[in-house]
Amino acid sequence: MLRFKIYSFLFVIVLGFCSWGFHAHKTIHKHAIYTLPSGISHFFQTHSLELEERSVAADKRRYIDNKEACKHYIDIDLYGSSPFDSVPKNWFLAKEKYSEDTLKNRGILPWSIHWEYKKLVWAMDSGSVEQVIRHAADLGHYVSDACVPLHTSYNYNGQFTDQKGIHALWESRIPEAFSADYEYFIGKSVYLQNSLSYSWELIEESFSLLDSTLNLEEKISTHYIEDTKFRMSAKNGQIQADYTTEFISDYNTILNGMVERRLQRAILAVGSFWYSAWIDAGQPDLSRLPSKTENLHRSNKKYIPNRIHE
Repeated sequence: MLRFKIYSFLFVIVLGFCSWGFHAHKTIHKHAIYTLPSGISHFFQTHSLELEERSVAADKRRYIDNKEACKHYIDIDLYGSSPFDSVPKNWFLAKEKYSEDTLKNRGILPWSIHWEYKKLVWAMDSGSVEQVIRHAADLGHYVSDACVPLHTSYNYNGQFTDQKGIHALWESRIPEAFSADYEYFIGKSVYLQNSLSYSWELIEESFSLLDSTLNLEEKISTHYIEDTKFRMSAKNGQIQADYTTEFISDYNTILNGMVERRLQRAILAVGSFWYSAWIDAGQPDLSRLPSKTENLHRSNKKYIPNRIHE
């Protein structure tokens, strides 16, 4: 039993703190391109491989930038029994009510999406190809995170309900195992009238699925003992624990397609944010943007601020 507890600790470290997983983020970005209408789709198709690779850059930054992690989640359940009525949607009003430190400690995901959206609008209008790709990829990453139930709770990894590891199980292990069979024909992107309101809408949808995410894992776990729920494997000279194939499959079955539906929701949402940014930028011909940021110096265009707080 002691050995299993040690392995479980390694399991939490290895699998507990990623968002969607690299495979899922790349899948979302790849298929979001196909939701775009003509006028913008060619640019994104041309740079599809770059977008896929940069789709996980925000997660990689978490290891070197201590200001990055809070952009990926919001612990909305820390704001009382009616959190979506309690938290002002506007950043300045929320900061006035709770303080900036409190907001950052509990996660600032909806505002991060909104700020990144504004940066993408700017990049499409006055930036470079590199900046459009960078901001489109980061925006897509944050939007995708908003579609995950466990990104809306302080119990993000089941650490308070004896379900450590559920985070990666839901958003990494299930997509890695079953995404080849998902349906990706989900229609065309739509124009978003209000990027901030839509961000909150995604988060509220995800939060409504939180109880099912946790309760169904607890229910299916009653049919397993430790040795059949987890398996040990060696990687890079270390012993690591992972869920068994059988448990991943059974949890996916009892979720009844939830992960696939949220991934589809992410694809359509990402595409809609990209499309809306292009509309708000004035529908520019993106192929005419300079390819290097340095070229902007020659045109005296104004640089984007580090962060847009609105």
